[in-house]
Amino acid sequence: MPLTEASKATRPRESSGGFRPPLRGRVHGPRKVAGKLALLLLVLLAAATGSLAGLTLVYSVDLPQIADLERYKPLATTELYDLHGQLFGSFAMERRNVVQYDDFPPILRQAVISIEDKNFESHWGVNLFRVLGAAYHDLTSHGRAQGASTLTMQLARNLFLSPDRTFRRKLQEVFLSIQIEHSFTKQQIFTLYGNQIYLGHGVYGFEGGANYYFSKPARELTLPEAALLAGLPKGPVAYSPILNPERAFRRRNTVLNAMLEDGAITAGQANEAKGAPLGLHLAPPPNSVAPWFVEEVRRELERQFGTETVHEAGLKVYTTLDMSLQQTANRGVLDGLAAYERRHGWRGHLLNVLAAGESLENFRHPDWSLPITQGAYFHGMVVGVLDGRVTVKISDARLGLQPDGWAWTGEKDPAKLFKVGDIVYVRIDSSLSDPVLHGTLEQDSGAQGALMAVDNGTGDVLAMVGGRDFNLSQFNRATQAERQTGSSFKPYVYTAAIENGATPQESIADSPVTFQTAGGPYTPHDYEPNYLGNMTLEKAFAESRNIPALRLAERVGMRKVIDVAHRFGITRDIPPYLPVALGSVEVTLAQQVAAYSSFPNDGVRVTPHLLRRVTNADGMTLSEDQAEVNESTSAQTARTMLMLMQQVTANGTGAAAAALHHPLGGKTGTTSDFTDAWFLGFSPSVTCGVWMGYDTRQSLGDKETGARAALPIWMDFMQAADAGKDEERFPGD
Repeated sequence: MPLTEASKATRPRESSGGFRPPLRGRVHGPRKVAGKLALLLLVLLAAATGSLAGLTLVYSVDLPQIADLERYKPLATTELYDLHGQLFGSFAMERRNVVQYDDFPPILRQAVISIEDKNFESHWGVNLFRVLGAAYHDLTSHGRAQGASTLTMQLARNLFLSPDRTFRRKLQEVFLSIQIEHSFTKQQIFTLYGNQIYLGHGVYGFEGGANYYFSKPARELTLPEAALLAGLPKGPVAYSPILNPERAFRRRNTVLNAMLEDGAITAGQANEAKGAPLGLHLAPPPNSVAPWFVEEVRRELERQFGTETVHEAGLKVYTTLDMSLQQTANRGVLDGLAAYERRHGWRGHLLNVLAAGESLENFRHPDWSLPITQGAYFHGMVVGVLDGRVTVKISDARLGLQPDGWAWTGEKDPAKLFKVGDIVYVRIDSSLSDPVLHGTLEQDSGAQGALMAVDNGTGDVLAMVGGRDFNLSQFNRATQAERQTGSSFKPYVYTAAIENGATPQESIADSPVTFQTAGGPYTPHDYEPNYLGNMTLEKAFAESRNIPALRLAERVGMRKVIDVAHRFGITRDIPPYLPVALGSVEVTLAQQVAAYSSFPNDGVRVTPHLLRRVTNADGMTLSEDQAEVNESTSAQTARTMLMLMQQVTANGTGAAAAALHHPLGGKTGTTSDFTDAWFLGFSPSVTCGVWMGYDTRQSLGDKETGARAALPIWMDFMQAADAGKDEERFPGD
């Protein structure tokens, strides 16, 4: 329909450019674009949030709960203490000494923070600047990945995560670090880190590191020592001061520079510390003082508590050992073996490293792990024979042998005794403080010795030596070796006779005799080729005459003798044959020592034991040893035997012991062909037994009796054991 004038009048007026209807898109265009962008950003943010939440769920689903860390206790070292509270041994899967925050000295804390995490006190577990910087370095350098872990991240990784360098592990490390920072103070985090970090050579934690590398607690560390330890976490092997001392030196000085940059030390302190030597003072290997005793303790602890607890739970084990007496025992056995070797002259036949196809540079003897101390015995390797002087290598040290050091061999020309590569046995005569080590040539023919000592009243095992060298043989000849006892079995024969009415002053014949036994006629002989005729039981016992002992055994019956031996603690089955009275039965040294302790104890035998008390890491008592007490014989019989055994050390076969001028008693023992040499004896407070022989049961040599081979070792020990006990007396005296 055509427009009328009226309709035209109602139509909106057009502009000069003509009429255009209002378009929403044209009027509101910027708002529409902004809305789309906002929507897109919201979608992306939601996707990122969802992805992050998903990643968090995926990668944190198997993370430990923070409650696990609150209950976490690092694997700790089980420590062994002697009866005076002195630490002497330990067991551990990870060698660690757990301490509190204040036990880490400020200089050590600052050294660690300066080199490992400068912003430790201010960040929230993750240092984004370090992470981004490390990422940029990795992208631009195409080289080795650069570390960006904070102390908290290192703690999270070491405690709960694998060392794999993967995106998954790194993300888990970040999540866990944030949780740790949220739940623990900085002091608590540093304490956990300081007790957990690995420092090489099986050592964990800074306290353990201070003990191992410097033989001191962490609180006593000097600046250069603290810097050395602080530099180890980055590469415990690469920067080991033992394996790579030059790299360790440079790494330590890098730590000192970092501390200087942070203003933690002055330039003068830094320069002085950087010029200091590494100053290592390595702790002796654990358990090296009383290795056979420690091994017996380990078996007992594992029987009571299980292997895992013993090696991981940080038990405190209070033992019966007396460290001072143990060291006396160690020295006495080795000195006694050395004296025996010299009596039989130089045998030579040295093993040679080069002849065995090994190199001088790579050879290391097992006993080179022990600290070199004056009076110690070592196997060394000859590395030089020149101008009448022999140079011997012992670990990283060099020892000089002079002509007087081998004069006992009878050979003057060292070239006829030694050649390069020979393994020689030497005694250290000088201390490490001397400019040059000096020693004496000794000999190791394979002869072995053992010693065990107990407190008569408590049964505490005070000292134990199971052989010549634990590094070469862990077999314990004090507790595991059953050897013929020889005349040291005779006290059971005489005890049976006294219980049956015999008296010390009654007469008995030392004369030729043939006994009729189930195996046929038996004609014994004395050690000495003569017969002394009628004599008292007291004299027959003191002189260890065989015929009187056999006459007594026949009189009371061998079954009675065997019953006495069993009451005294000899556990093995003993055949009722007359020759057993002279010691053809095999018994351990430990059983003999326990049995002999009954005599000075009025017939009461307190079973020897190694442990007094065991506590957990928090000090709670887990077990406390109760002495097992048994009556071996009556007090009257024990005192009569005591009188007989005192005669042995006064004017009998053990008369050399009279030089100690102390109340003593005991008995020698020597087996056929001088295969075993024994001396077992006691003072009012201590019983000690010594054995010498070869594992192969070959002869020790002519006239190597108990009095000659074993008694001198016993005397060395008992002199120390009875020191300061001038007033003690036997029961009844």
